[in-house]
Amino acid sequence: MLVNLSTSLARTGKQVVLLDGCSSNGVSQRIDVRLQATLLDVARQQRAFDQVALQMPHGFHLAALTSGSLKPFTPDVDQLRRLSNTFNVLAAQADLLLVDAELDADDAFPIGAMAGGEIVVQVGAGADSVKDAYALIKRLSAQSGRRPFGIVVSGVDEREAETVYQNMAQAASRYLAVQLYSVGFVPSDDHVTRAARQGRAVVDAFPRSGASAAFRRLAEQLSARLSHVAPVAEARA
Repeated sequence: MLVNLSTSLARTGKQVVLLDGCSSNGVSQRIDVRLQATLLDVARQQRAFDQVALQMPHGFHLAALTSGSLKPFTPDVDQLRRLSNTFNVLAAQADLLLVDAELDADDAFPIGAMAGGEIVVQVGAGADSVKDAYALIKRLSAQSGRRPFGIVVSGVDEREAETVYQNMAQAASRYLAVQLYSVGFVPSDDHVTRAARQGRAVVDAFPRSGASAAFRRLAEQLSARLSHVAPVAEARA
């Protein structure tokens, strides 16, 4: 999802950075890319800033917040401030900064500025995925207030995506007083898996596939909404 979306956004002519903001199993690990430096390394003055973002063959840059958990550094207020400043520099240099994000034990993002961008929740059509996504929205709304959240539904057709979105939007409005908006959907498409096995984005490997068309639509819609910081919090099931 994130690799193909970042590739599609980069194809619109924007400078896109995809930031792995997870302590484990983030996007850089999932696509098996080793980075020279992290933002935390720069904040600790162990690496230069120009070593952080790696140019990917897909057209976007990949970076990482840390190489592990931030928990050991949480008490160090000065270091967290430097990390936040480094994050802000990265955001300022990119046209679009997408973050593969996760919440900590206090339901907060690793960097406070992440909560200031558009927050998009990825959800599948399965009952467990919908349940997890709703629980995530509940946690997010309790932390950040009654702000809107985007929904992107994966592995479904347009009709199923609309059903999932409408059901979630009605429940969030009724029980949480939270507004959701639809970002779009990505159908189940074997071309995505085939492209990943080749180490390529589906929009490059199979540009005429249904998934490629869906990612182009997502990129167009997100380009119209995204500010500099766009955390993507995934609900997986």
